Amino acid sequence: MKRKTTLGEFIIQQQSEYPEARGEMSQLLSALMVSGKIINKQVQHGGLTEGVLGATEAENVQGETQQKLDILANNIIIEAFEQRQEVCGVASEENEKVVLLDKKYKENGKYVLLIDPLDGSSNIDITVSVGTIFSIYRRITPEGSEAVLPDFLQPGRQQIAAGYIIYGSSTMMVYSTGNGVNGFTLDPSSGVFFLTHPNIQIPETGPYYSVNEGKMHLFPENYQAYIASCKLQADQQGALIDGRYTGSLVADFHRSLLKGGIYLYPPSTFHPDGKLRLLYECNPLAFLCEQAGGKATNGQQRILDLQPTELHQRCPLVIGSPKMVEAFEAF
Repeated sequence: MKRKTTLGEFIIQQQSEYPEARGEMSQLLSALMVSGKIINKQVQHGGLTEGVLGATEAENVQGETQQKLDILANNIIIEAFEQRQEVCGVASEENEKVVLLDKKYKENGKYVLLIDPLDGSSNIDITVSVGTIFSIYRRITPEGSEAVLPDFLQPGRQQIAAGYIIYGSSTMMVYSTGNGVNGFTLDPSSGVFFLTHPNIQIPETGPYYSVNEGKMHLFPENYQAYIASCKLQADQQGALIDGRYTGSLVADFHRSLLKGGIYLYPPSTFHPDGKLRLLYECNPLAFLCEQAGGKATNGQQRILDLQPTELHQRCPLVIGSPKMVEAFEAF
């Protein structure tokens, strides 16, 4: 059996194709890989480790109760990047303001990192898949000074890398640097990520739609009409399209990316701007989706063209197989 390429080897191979590369992206992805391994260990241990599962008494900036693993994962990632000089600041769903890293790196830090440390944290205690979502931008302010808010409020099309690490029945890191999407599976026996899903292409259509139908009566009429139409559609093999929804965005998107489908988080009566975060969830997944041949919209505009105005801005999301998103747009 042919030996699979490791994530480290793949990064070096990619870097060799760009003579001007200085290894900075390799360092960034390496830090994320190490963080993912540590978080994965905590997730897998679950209830075996005292003080890991369950909620805290604190709320994040969105007013949501923080899980203990939310805070732990957030600290693990920030600490990993504090030891490296490529990133000058981190914006996280769990922090109200930008976290500026050690000042000794401010002259060298060319990049900013945006993270959802543990997406789907409401599912932590019941062993449903959760994940880390990340996004990397080149700062727009001059080097040699601290990062400022505009460095983080860039349209998604300016991302130079984005991806996620999903912790489930297996652990995978899926990412893109703007040249396709590749997936790597963690071998628990060796602690190494191996390339298992090269050049991922999302199917043009798929057998699944993902949406919280329990709140459908709160959605705008066009969303309701599209979801109703899904129940009557058949896929290319003639089977009816099925509803699949876990409550973990990264898990539902991962299924759509590999098997084809559409994910919807509409605006609603109580959340007219939706609930997902543009910077930490919508932009990175939209970047991946487009790199794999899919589409992502807020219902009116391409996600990657939206101009963010605040760190924790919310946004509706419709993302997935291109023909299914186009069918939604017809409504």
